[in-house]
Amino acid sequence: MSWITAMPAFVFGLAAGSFLNVVIYRLPLGRSVVRPRSACPACGRTLRWFENVPVLSFVLLRGRCRSCGAAISPRYPVVELLGGFFALLALWIRGGDPVGAAFVYTFLMALLAVAMIDWDHRIIPDEISLPLLAAGLAWSLVNPALGPLSSVAGALAGGGSLWLVGAAYRRLRGVEGMGGGDVKLMAMIGAWLGLGLVLPVIVLASFFGSLYGVSLMRRGGDGRTEVAFGSFLAPAAGVCLVCGQAILGWYLGRFGI
Repeated sequence: MSWITAMPAFVFGLAAGSFLNVVIYRLPLGRSVVRPRSACPACGRTLRWFENVPVLSFVLLRGRCRSCGAAISPRYPVVELLGGFFALLALWIRGGDPVGAAFVYTFLMALLAVAMIDWDHRIIPDEISLPLLAAGLAWSLVNPALGPLSSVAGALAGGGSLWLVGAAYRRLRGVEGMGGGDVKLMAMIGAWLGLGLVLPVIVLASFFGSLYGVSLMRRGGDGRTEVAFGSFLAPAAGVCLVCGQAILGWYLGRFGI
């Protein structure tokens, strides 16, 4: 990948990350992600164009609103930088194939949005998971490494496995153990990654979630705190997208399979 390709992709990714910040903030609140223009959450003043330049505006404003002085969350530039990084990663994964990179980039950005929204609100919007489920199935039609059969099977196995876990937990404990949003998210992930990577995603997400649970208990938690599982499924899916086959091969190799 040359600098001629990388630089425009990175700049585009920064802009896409800026828009994703709007989606992350507004979508769970039921607000339009298009109108009105961005404003300071503290004082409500509409931002000027030069206050909306990805990353650069945050640096020049020293992380504070120009009008009221309220602190701007560092999450905003982080998401923008991740948007740029994901654009480069998508190109690298697809070897410079622009169509394939566009599909992969869409998947990565959706995972980022899901992780942030679920962490903040304990919800996974259908507006993300269901269209991306359809996009994953469409991606399988033009991606020979995946294929429609593996994509459909992955969606069914991913969503079905979490649904069964939730149903079993509800029957045993009498409370919800797995939300419908997690089920639809895992179906979406299965459609994109295929049947073979469904289990590695769930295992990796469970491992991440367990580490977080242990940290909560060390800080005085009682082990009953609700955990936004989608916030762990999403990064686990990203890891498996990049190196899932290597992880699966290593694991199976330990058992001589």
